[in-house]
Amino acid sequence: MKRFVAILALLLVAGCQTPYQDMGLMGGVTAAPIGGDVYRISARGNGYTDPTLIQDYVLLKAAETTLQAGKTHFVILGSQDASRQEFGQTQGVMQTNVYGNTAFTTYTPGSTYQIVKPGQDLMIKIGNLTGPNNFGAFDANQVFNAINPRVNRPKKS
Repeated sequence: MKRFVAILALLLVAGCQTPYQDMGLMGGVTAAPIGGDVYRISARGNGYTDPTLIQDYVLLKAAETTLQAGKTHFVILGSQDASRQEFGQTQGVMQTNVYGNTAFTTYTPGSTYQIVKPGQDLMIKIGNLTGPNNFGAFDANQVFNAINPRVNRPKKS
């Protein structure tokens, strides 16, 4: 029974992660042309999203952008961590108990918690490369085939 509850909890939390989708209020991924064959790929997640998943999102979007442009390879020109931190506060609790003519009040203060929302930005250059010496270049088909099967996409209604 404990194993079932643990698996159910994992599935619920995994269901709260940002899916691979166009950028929206809950996060997502986008590609914006900068000029020539250079693109900025951005991905943002919510507080339930694993940072490695965001890395998968930007690499997958880079591969998709490359293939959609009819190119075969992309090179990462630069990368930046775009994660955000937010803090929350739970309410404190005050309780008063009366015993006879005497009141006793206790106060338990709230607690502060941190939420990390992962994000990643990449600058890529796309192109067609041939030959064995493509140092630093990613084959878009290989990246797509490696990452696409493990990415959660929203269900279309």
